[in-house]
Amino acid sequence: MTKIAIIENPYELKAIKGLGPKRLTLLNEMNIYTVQDLILHLPTRYEDNSVIDLTQAEDESVVTVQGQIYSTPTVAFLGRNRSKLTVHMMVNDIAVKVVFFNQHYLKNKVQLHDTVVIKGKWSRRKQEINGQKMFTDITQLADARFTPIYRVKEGIKQKNLRDMIHMTLKDVTIHEWLPETLRQKYKLETLRDTLHALHEAQNQESILKARRTFAFTEFFMFELRMQWLNRLEKSSDEAVAVQYDIELVKAFIADLPFELTDGQKQSINEIFRDLKAPIRMHRLLQGDVGSGKTVVAAICMYALKTAGYQSALMVPTEILAEQHAESLSELFGDRMNVALLTGSVKGKKRQLLLEQLASGDIDCLIGTHALIQDDVVFHDVGLVITDEQHRFGVAQRQTLREKGALSNVLFMTATPIPRTLAISVFGEMDVSSIKSMPKGRKPIITHWVKHEGYDHVLAQMEQELTKGRQAYVISPLIESSEHLEDVQNVIALYESLKSQLPNRRIGILHGKMRSDEKDEVMQQFSSHELDILVSTTVVEVGVNVPNATFMMIYDADRFGLSTLHQLRGRVGRSDHQSYCVLIASPKTETGIERMTIMTQTTDGFELSERDLEMRGPGDFFGVKQSGLPDFLVANLVEDYRMLEVARDEAAEMIQSGRFFTEEFVRLREFIERNMLHQSFD
Repeated sequence: MTKIAIIENPYELKAIKGLGPKRLTLLNEMNIYTVQDLILHLPTRYEDNSVIDLTQAEDESVVTVQGQIYSTPTVAFLGRNRSKLTVHMMVNDIAVKVVFFNQHYLKNKVQLHDTVVIKGKWSRRKQEINGQKMFTDITQLADARFTPIYRVKEGIKQKNLRDMIHMTLKDVTIHEWLPETLRQKYKLETLRDTLHALHEAQNQESILKARRTFAFTEFFMFELRMQWLNRLEKSSDEAVAVQYDIELVKAFIADLPFELTDGQKQSINEIFRDLKAPIRMHRLLQGDVGSGKTVVAAICMYALKTAGYQSALMVPTEILAEQHAESLSELFGDRMNVALLTGSVKGKKRQLLLEQLASGDIDCLIGTHALIQDDVVFHDVGLVITDEQHRFGVAQRQTLREKGALSNVLFMTATPIPRTLAISVFGEMDVSSIKSMPKGRKPIITHWVKHEGYDHVLAQMEQELTKGRQAYVISPLIESSEHLEDVQNVIALYESLKSQLPNRRIGILHGKMRSDEKDEVMQQFSSHELDILVSTTVVEVGVNVPNATFMMIYDADRFGLSTLHQLRGRVGRSDHQSYCVLIASPKTETGIERMTIMTQTTDGFELSERDLEMRGPGDFFGVKQSGLPDFLVANLVEDYRMLEVARDEAAEMIQSGRFFTEEFVRLREFIERNMLHQSFD
């Protein structure tokens, strides 16, 4: 959890007087170790005890009303320590019966003609309130009108925690990190007033104002860190402008067997602007599967070659590295010397390759994590590219970057990132997006079919196979699960297809297989030794098999939109019409909506935005990413406009140089010392 440091020296809880070891242990189990943790343990909700007019109350709703008792309270004991207290009162000129179960002690707290406040569930038909709480004096009511409710462990009472936070808030000095100009510009409260409002809420309006201020503060401090990192990533005493030969680059582009799309041209221009400047490029290139990111990367590699530098491209799997090496060698022809380095390259062949790399004879090295081994030494590498960069660990990417002094870095991903996540998760990078697809590419026809239509889908797939095409069949599980008995598993699906289609060559692929086994199966499918590949989502970032034109995704409602789109992108890679069939019988509105959206659009950027709205930022990548910022109050989806404003304000402060003035020296120290760097890098 990202937390804003608000106290200069947040002393430990054990310094609080009267806090015993048992309660201290319970607080520690709630991740509360210091007074700062205590103050930032914000309420999860508020109990509204505001008195309302009973004539305006909705039937069967929980209400808080005020009235006068006109009958003596009576108690009936129902056995087994159960009791029923009944009292009649006038509320807004309505005679109301109030019943309290198992609170017979209240009889001694009230008398005839007393004015009290009752909270409970209102039944208009019975003219009765099922009482929950009774307030008998005005001071008690004032304290309880708008009560914060916290996440607590058994053994800690809500009131005790509230009192502890209240006392602590009075004793500490809260640092105000937002510049006064920003507070005035956006009508924000001080951080001290904000925290008091969150913990000691007076009304709904004060809570909304406090949440707005706290959320903006979280976003601004986070983006300030991201913008500062962006500046640090780019700046280096060793960074130099890349003096590439623009005429040779133009000639190379002119010789390509296709015309670049507008998105490719724009991305190339943005990358080239970085290369020409005396900075270290740190850019993310995103685009749908098949949008032409690799061609953009190739043009950049060639530009580096004309300036006398080498390039490196790191990809997640050996077979993907082999395919990149093959396609780039064909694209470059005799213009560049391309080499492949994977775990399979060994002995004398590997030693010769390393010697050529160190001498500068190799212009472009493509490979897996084998590129980051200590004995891999470049002559003068000027550009490092990682494909599907979130598949590599931070340390792996950093090690590859450090292979060269220039360290211009280009990250590529085929998972279109929503704008809000691009700003936050990749906030320290510049982002280029390719949103248009190459001309002539046929959209993938997508259908949603319920499970009872499986045989019809099988017949449709057989038609494609008869044409000489190939097919993917995707299942969400490796083996059957007692918790998800209705979900088809990949092994059962594989066995079923072998019996249903005995004349077809069928392979299986899943995450429990060894790397060499997975590579062998993918190689067989790529060379058309297999007609059908039954797989889990390990094929999501796979290889380019243009002959595969049919994708069947079983129990498709178990996947998020982004995963479904990535899987669909395995087909549609040739001039042949391709199909994707989603087999699902969703039982929820969300599942139905997901299937409907998939049949309506093939735009990865639109799908990523919808996926973010439906699943939330934490699950966007399929698993909880440690680099994803997790704010206390701010919400990346609901508050995205505020995030953009905070990003722009932080960028202006950094770029204008105000951040580095004496006025903000404590702010700089604070960010360095306390603010977590929440990003994939």
